[in-house]
Amino acid sequence: MKLARPNLTITAFAVLLAVCAAGWVGTREASPWEAPEQAAPVARVSKVDQEPLETARQLAALADTHAEQDLAAQAAGLAGQEVDADFATAIREAAAIAPPATGPLHDLAVHIDDLRARIAALQQHIAQLTKDAAKSNAAADHLQLADAQLALKQDELDDAQQDLARQGGDEHAILQREQQQYQATRQGALPLGKLAPAGSPGTLREQIQEWLALGAKVDQLQAAKQDADHKALVLQQEHAALEGKLGSAPASPENGDSGDDGTAAVVAQLRHLSDQRKTMIALDKRTQICQQLSAAYQKWLPLVTDRRHAVLHALLASCGMILAILLAAAIVKAVLARILSREADRRRVHQLSVVGRIAVHVVTAIAILLVIFGAPTEAPTIIGLAGAGLTVVLKDFIVAIFGWFVLMGRDGIGLGDWVEINGVGGEVIEVGVFKTVLLEMGNWTTTGHPTGRRVSFMNGYAIEGRYFNFSTAGQWLWDELQVTLPTGRDPYRLAGQIREMVERETEEDAKVAEHDWERVTSQYGTQAFSARPAADLRPTAGGLLVNIRYITRGPLRYKVKSRLFSAIVALMQEPEKAAAV
Repeated sequence: MKLARPNLTITAFAVLLAVCAAGWVGTREASPWEAPEQAAPVARVSKVDQEPLETARQLAALADTHAEQDLAAQAAGLAGQEVDADFATAIREAAAIAPPATGPLHDLAVHIDDLRARIAALQQHIAQLTKDAAKSNAAADHLQLADAQLALKQDELDDAQQDLARQGGDEHAILQREQQQYQATRQGALPLGKLAPAGSPGTLREQIQEWLALGAKVDQLQAAKQDADHKALVLQQEHAALEGKLGSAPASPENGDSGDDGTAAVVAQLRHLSDQRKTMIALDKRTQICQQLSAAYQKWLPLVTDRRHAVLHALLASCGMILAILLAAAIVKAVLARILSREADRRRVHQLSVVGRIAVHVVTAIAILLVIFGAPTEAPTIIGLAGAGLTVVLKDFIVAIFGWFVLMGRDGIGLGDWVEINGVGGEVIEVGVFKTVLLEMGNWTTTGHPTGRRVSFMNGYAIEGRYFNFSTAGQWLWDELQVTLPTGRDPYRLAGQIREMVERETEEDAKVAEHDWERVTSQYGTQAFSARPAADLRPTAGGLLVNIRYITRGPLRYKVKSRLFSAIVALMQEPEKAAAV
């Protein structure tokens, strides 16, 4: 039952991996691109449509291979030719537009024609005066006056033309200004995109970004091709409409026999027919250019779709690799669980299971991150960041190692020492590189009674905290015992007898302790300690209490105290012997 869930996980990963492998196999070769359906033609909305060139320049910025850049340059050149032809036709048609018969625009047009006539007359007059200025001074004065009048009339003509253009009556001038702006824009360098590296991106993140970018490029190319096809269709419709209009018009006479007015009408009609023929020729040329532009986009599309299929192929391979890693991790966890199920020690099984799962998860996460983001390229930066991160994470371990060096020094601690660390007292049973282990002996009032607990401390306490250790190898400590004196006996004499008896029993330990303390205190120039026992009497409700303090070894304190109590009891039970003493 415990293996049911891992088996289900393995099955799910295996199915997903099989689906991903099938997709990877299916995308090994690019599928042919199908042209979208063309939109219905709509009426022309502007005189000169510069959108083909703008679209070509935008797509050129996305061309990131040599083949795409060649097609981008070809598309930009064709789009520029189409816009040039459109400008030429629009400007020619605008020049043939007759001014309105009435209204403010008519008045401005008449005024402009009058100014042009006067300027032409002044220019002829100035030319004559220039010839006469060399012969007489009066002609020179008249020449200066004529020059000033010409400058004034020219300024007046410019102002009138600006007024006419502002009111929309001079479409020819408007188109010329637009053409100048267009030429200035076209003279700039074609903004080709940066060449992409050969092959498919290596990481999953780059593959997803590339796949989405190529999808957006495909959409733009399809839209540009549809626009070119739509414009070619509109131009064909305009050509057909103009051809039908010319076919239904009455034939013009070859020569005029009705006098000057008839001749002028025939000439005007012939010029109008010639302009329409020129427009039809321009429409044919523009239609052909739009068709060539559509063909260029048609050639460009398979290049992008093939690259997108290649990226999709690599993307599926990366996804399959991730699924394979997850599948391998699930299998390893299942095998580990089966192996650990044979272990009898449940505690050990739990520990090994936790450690194994963590190890498998860490390795799996690292492998998946490498597939998604790839190996780090900025080695110094990565090493620095990793070092800083490890320093923060392993700070306690680093401090513990330095603390171990401190503990190994002269003022450190060793095996068998009696110490107190963070309020816990006991005997040192291990001093490792990272931790110190004590066998807890209770607090200092009950020292010598093990609690059965092993207490571990990271060695950082030697640097960041504090600890207490016996200053000598003998592990000396002051212990005390309290005895209630019986009534009917001389308390002072009995207290003195007890002190003398304790002094005899601890005399040897006192001498050794004084020697050890003298050796320690002499290093620092301090006064030596005395290890002789001390006794004092204290009144209590039940009588007098004698308190004896004496020196003893820490591990032997209870043994010594038991021996002293036995001797004191014997002393108080034999008054005669005590009196003789």
